[in-house]
Amino acid sequence: MTKSDAEKFFALLAKDRPDPTTELDYITPYTLLVAVVLSAQATDVSVNRATEALFRVADTPDKMLALGEARLTEYIRTIGLFRTKAKNVIALSRILVEQYAGEVPKTREALEALPGVGRKTANVVLNVAFGEPTIAVDTHIFRVGNRTGLAPGKTPRQVEDGVERIVPDAYRRGAHHWLILHGRYVCLARKPRCEVCVVKQLCAYAKAQDAASRAPARPSSRKARAGAPRPSTPPAPRRARKSAGSRRGA
Repeated sequence: MTKSDAEKFFALLAKDRPDPTTELDYITPYTLLVAVVLSAQATDVSVNRATEALFRVADTPDKMLALGEARLTEYIRTIGLFRTKAKNVIALSRILVEQYAGEVPKTREALEALPGVGRKTANVVLNVAFGEPTIAVDTHIFRVGNRTGLAPGKTPRQVEDGVERIVPDAYRRGAHHWLILHGRYVCLARKPRCEVCVVKQLCAYAKAQDAASRAPARPSSRKARAGAPRPSTPPAPRRARKSAGSRRGA
């Protein structure tokens, strides 16, 4: 996609969703960090259900440490990989208390050094909590970047770099949310909802589908053979019958 097309692409997404934001419920940068760590391989809805009660009793690193891993596990049991995530949340909470006075660091390097925090999680925290124009590539953004032609790539990092290069400055802050929400509700994995897509006219996938629908139907090889006239072939010459005498050697 060209930069001119990318400008139109994000302008249309912005018009459709003027105030994009995360769908994870959070109170502070710390609760956001915990929610994002818990959201790995889980839906935002399932995380919000668990953290609603959790954040009432543990919304700071100190309170989370006081809660303890065993009790934390009970709060998040409905989330996938809850045991591993409980260990990571307790471990990162301890680091925040011991090294950062209970505050969430504002650099990617420091965030990625925390247990359970990878590049995607760090980018979400930097974007949502601290207003950084980062792009956190999840499965939705990876799909949208490749399918639309906005920023094709074989890896999440390639897609992230591609979006970073092409997104206009005016849309850089909200690009992450526009793309993830578009992938979550419109550009679905199995059956994209092209009929309601606001960027359809710019999308490589939609253009290919439209071109395919306009192309004349080609009959299959079997139907083509069945419908085609068979070539006429002259009848095989009949062999002359030998006389009785010749058959007897007369």
